[in-house]
Amino acid sequence: MKKAFTAVAIVVALAASSFSTAQAGPAEDLAAFQGYYAKLFPNVPAADFKDGAYALDAALKEQWQTMEEFPPYEPDVDAGKKMWETPFKDGKTYADCMGDVKAVRGKFPHYDAEKDTIATLEGALNACKTAGDGEGFMDKEGKPLLNKGKIAQLAAYIAMEGRGGKIDIPTPEGKAVAWYDKGKNFYYAKRGQLNMSCADCHTYNAGKKIRADLLSPAIGHVTHWPTYRSADGEITTLHNRFMGCNTMVRANKFKAQGDEYKALEYFLTYMSNGQEWNGPGSRK
Repeated sequence: MKKAFTAVAIVVALAASSFSTAQAGPAEDLAAFQGYYAKLFPNVPAADFKDGAYALDAALKEQWQTMEEFPPYEPDVDAGKKMWETPFKDGKTYADCMGDVKAVRGKFPHYDAEKDTIATLEGALNACKTAGDGEGFMDKEGKPLLNKGKIAQLAAYIAMEGRGGKIDIPTPEGKAVAWYDKGKNFYYAKRGQLNMSCADCHTYNAGKKIRADLLSPAIGHVTHWPTYRSADGEITTLHNRFMGCNTMVRANKFKAQGDEYKALEYFLTYMSNGQEWNGPGSRK
């Protein structure tokens, strides 16, 4: 038993070092990251990682596919479509600032050199609405609401229209590397009272169970958002899930569309290059 534990510890240490070596650049990281999961799950076709934990368990996947026959996010897609087509106060629509709806999902996230930031889908939608209506997405109290509600419904429609496209994030270079490194560091850094990182669940223990839930691999994590989660009873964004994970490890909170989560999204999306966009999704 002691020998088995030692062997596991060595594997974990080697995996960690392969992802975090100072000399490794984004391209090397990508090869190591995707190679790690290919070896960990040799029977899972590379294209199936877009299905998250369901790619690892045939019975769970069958249950999920049955649920997808009557998807719980369907009303949200309809609501998002209506928003997309409804003119702003200035007479313009989302198409005027976002372009062809079928091409929108594949444009984000990306490094915005002019603003030196990571442009995300939700951030762009909020900016578009602000320009057209004079105000962005807000809750009933007038505070920014960028992780669920109407912005998630609008993103659900865009995701549905963009299904089938492949993630193709250019290899970060120049100043974009700093944002990539920020996201990478966030993914591997321990935080909170439980002293856990994203990698603890989704790299080192991917495929194992935490209580009754199967831990999904990080590759493909970004493909299916926004997602209707049964636990939440509503459709929410990727950043909402980041916020939930941070809460579960009892860490300091970060705001949706803050630099921390934008960088993390950028890193994870690059690591999922080649995967298919298949949002919106449904999960437990």
